[in-house]
Amino acid sequence: MERPVIRVKDLYKIYRIGTNKVYALNGVDFSVSKGEFCCIVGTSGSGKSTLLNMMAGLEPPTKGEIIVAGEHIEKKNEAGLVLFRQAHVGFIFQSYNLLPNLTALENVAMPLTFQGVPKAVRLKRAMKMLSLVGLEKYVRHRPGQMSGGQQQRVGIARALVVKPEIVFADEPTGNLDSNTTMDVLNLIRKIVHEEGQTVVMVTHDNNLAAYGDKIIHIKDGRITEIEDNRKKAKENALAGLEVGGTLASASTAQSEVSIWDEIENIKADKKETTDPDEQT
Repeated sequence: MERPVIRVKDLYKIYRIGTNKVYALNGVDFSVSKGEFCCIVGTSGSGKSTLLNMMAGLEPPTKGEIIVAGEHIEKKNEAGLVLFRQAHVGFIFQSYNLLPNLTALENVAMPLTFQGVPKAVRLKRAMKMLSLVGLEKYVRHRPGQMSGGQQQRVGIARALVVKPEIVFADEPTGNLDSNTTMDVLNLIRKIVHEEGQTVVMVTHDNNLAAYGDKIIHIKDGRITEIEDNRKKAKENALAGLEVGGTLASASTAQSEVSIWDEIENIKADKKETTDPDEQT
């Protein structure tokens, strides 16, 4: 059996408010396999965003293990976490987090700058990624000159340009209309099935979570259910899913296929406290 690319073991996150303990995460345990599109779904305050941040090494646990890409990230210092994220992780944010004074091309190329990739190479790869997400005509546009959906596509291209093993997506369609949401979700699914990358997405919307191969339900810091949703997720992507009260058509779900069939061209370019019951 293939080793999970993410393994979370007995994970706790505890905050103190005065003399009281607040359990943001309370004994969370699960794994994610390579190539899965995993959705973590829960209401506001359920602990889903805290969990995502901890898997990405953005927030330390109180107790437990987080093994990502074979590395215990809970044991790393900040410098080690920065290097780990640069080597293994891409991020897609709800608020896009694009630099307003840079063009789409420059925004997508930015992560490659941190990796020391030569300028000519990083611009070429960024251009290809923008083409793959359908924005080849917008490479010189700044974020303020693009729609929300276009900005999120830039965000997806930026996350993918470094070819990460794992992509973390935090409510990536939260600021989008229903039709654009469908486009973005299908692009994210293509990451999994065309590139073999692993995606972990958090959402409050059960309809959106239905796109995941695996659905992890979280409530009050505890996992209440883990669903194997692979068959249904494929059906949703092909047939269209009702999102925000609008039924998206199957043609929308298929519209990105030809783009992502070309992704092989890119491949060719590069051959708190310390214990829950603790000591005070």
